[in-house]
Order: sequence, then structure tokens, then C-alpha cells
Amino acid sequence: MKTFDVYPINDITITHAKGTRVWDNHNNEYMDLYGGHAVISIGHTHPHWVKRIEDQLQQIAFYSNSIRIPLQEELATKLGVLSGKKDFDLFLCNSGAEANENALKLASFHTGRKKIVAFRKAFHGRTSLAVAATDNPTIVAPVNETAHISFLPFNNIEALEAHFNKEGNEIAAVIVEGIQGVGGINVASNEFLQSIRKQCDLHGAVYIADSVQCGYGRSGKFFSHDFAGVDADIYSMAKGMGNGFPIGGIIISPKIKAKHFMLGTTFGGNHLACAAALAVLEVIEAESLVQNAEKVGTYLQSALKAIPEISGVRGYGLMIGFDVPESHKNLKKDLLFKYKIFTGEAKPNVIRLLPSLALTMEDATAFIDALKTAIAAYQQ
Repeated sequence: MKTFDVYPINDITITHAKGTRVWDNHNNEYMDLYGGHAVISIGHTHPHWVKRIEDQLQQIAFYSNSIRIPLQEELATKLGVLSGKKDFDLFLCNSGAEANENALKLASFHTGRKKIVAFRKAFHGRTSLAVAATDNPTIVAPVNETAHISFLPFNNIEALEAHFNKEGNEIAAVIVEGIQGVGGINVASNEFLQSIRKQCDLHGAVYIADSVQCGYGRSGKFFSHDFAGVDADIYSMAKGMGNGFPIGGIIISPKIKAKHFMLGTTFGGNHLACAAALAVLEVIEAESLVQNAEKVGTYLQSALKAIPEISGVRGYGLMIGFDVPESHKNLKKDLLFKYKIFTGEAKPNVIRLLPSLALTMEDATAFIDALKTAIAAYQQ
């Protein structure tokens, strides 16, 4: 048997990691500015995270949600404090796709409606309804296709208002990333998110803030939607929530009421996952990582904008994208194989930076120096 070939693979085998560094099986050292798709939030193998998991393993790793799990309640309380959403409720699951699937399902339960508004270049996951709300036909199987999803242009308030004026009484939810990640680091304007909040209020729809990639402090605020000064009704989370341990969740406005068996999960919120997630929040708080993301991210954007060959620098905090010319289309590959730096990519010719929130100014400066050297090589 072999693995199902669904990913383009770099011929690198990572064997161990620490902080913002990873090493391969030949002991080559790499700087990690991608964090496995924004997953590594507090740094690889952070000692507090490791100890939290090890200590929990000595007690109990898993039991089902048929019993009381105090770690879930501890996680909900801590998350409420750090996110500023103390009056919201928490439902735990296993991934970002599952979080968005449950968010969309819950919105439909709450409103009794079927129609969903999503946006061009959106990515919400690969499960049935989440992938139907993802603007990428190549990953939508025929069984996922539904007439219930409408894709509108991103950041277009007029199109949003016109759609609500036409179908507002049938719309269950609007789902929107505060910063589109897979779509190329496209930032939702404050006015656009405020308009979504207004239209949802006017028409009784649910505002779902997909914060799977752009949440959990990465933007310099706990949720990137917070820049707009509005509260969503549901926030979906995963990626950096467990620093590599699989966990996802949604936090839910008190206006949406729970009923037994409307949602469910086998592995979601297990003891080990909660220990990992609590460790992440404890480190974020103790090491002021949200503030660090804002500080180091501001420096990176400023330094990137000063490089003539780079254009379209955008994002918030440590969720940054920039465009490179067609002549530099191999820049990401060069950074990886020649300069030992992991970055991300979105087509066409977009490089994404999604490092640990603990990225230091020294590492940020080292990346900028390497990037300048890599770009200069194209001029020779």
C-alpha cells in the first residue's frame, strides 16, 4: 500500500523542530515562516505546551462527551477572557472544516433557512457544506454541489446590499474570512464587515466569522474581524488553536440557543486536545504574543514595502502576503531550497508569511536580508 497522491510534495523530511526552526533528516536547519499553514502559533515544541500534554497523558487522554470534562470548561473560560467574548458559548470539534460545517449548520437551525452567502476566493474547508461555500470548483465534488450558496464579490458593499434586498428573508448566514488566506491574503475592509453586520441584523441572518486562519491572535488582534469593531454571531477556529494538536471549535453568541443533539462530536474536546489548547492560550497570554504579532508584523510589512521588486504588501500582524513579478515566480522555491526558509504560496505569484506569533525581530530581519539576496540573484 502507498499513500493517496493528493499533495504536491517538497522532497524534504522534517525530523525535529524548536521555536521557529525545523531540521531535516540530513540535519539541515530551516527557518519556518509558514508554520504548516498557520498552525504553529506559539513555536514548535514549546516547553509549556509539551509539558501540558505530557502531564495530561499521565492522567487520561480521552473519554467521550458523555461525561463532564472540566478541561473544556477551563478552556471556554480562558478563551472568553482572551478573546473578549466572555458571554459566548464554546463548541469543540477537530478541524477548521468541521468548525465551519457546524457553524453553517447551526445558522440554518437557528434561522430555519437554507441559503448561504459566501465570497469570491473564499476557502472554508473540504467537508460537504464547507467546501460548497469554497470558491474553488476543482475541489467541489458533484455530491457537494448545492444551489443554496451564493458567491458575491469580496469587499463589494453594493453587491452585498443588492443581494440582501433581493433574497434577505431566505438567507441563513453570511460566512466571511476577515483575511482570506488561501485566496491570497485579501483583507476585508472594516466598512465591508460592518455592512455584513448591518445586513444580517436587518434580515435576521447569522454572521459567521471564519477565523480558522486569520484568528487566534495572528492579526495582532484575537480575531481579525475585531478591526471592524463588530461582533459576529459565530466565530470558527482551528489552525493555531492547538499549535499542531488537532482541535477546532466555534464560539456562539448567546442569542443562539443550544438544544441537545443538534451538534455532536466523538473526539472534539477530548482531554488531550483541551490540554494542548489551554497551553496555547497560556503561552499567548504569558508571552504577549498577540502584541508581538502586531509589532513584528508591522516591521515586516514596512521592510517588504521598501523592496522595489515586491508589490501589493498586505495583511495584518503575522498574516502577510505580497506579490512578486512573473520573472520571480520561483522565488518561494529558491527561498526554501537555497536559503532554507519555509514560506507559503498562493497563485498567481503570491508569497504568504504565516509564522509563529513568537517570531522575533532578529528572525524577521534575517528573513528580509535573505529575501533581498534571493531577489538580487534574479538581476545577475
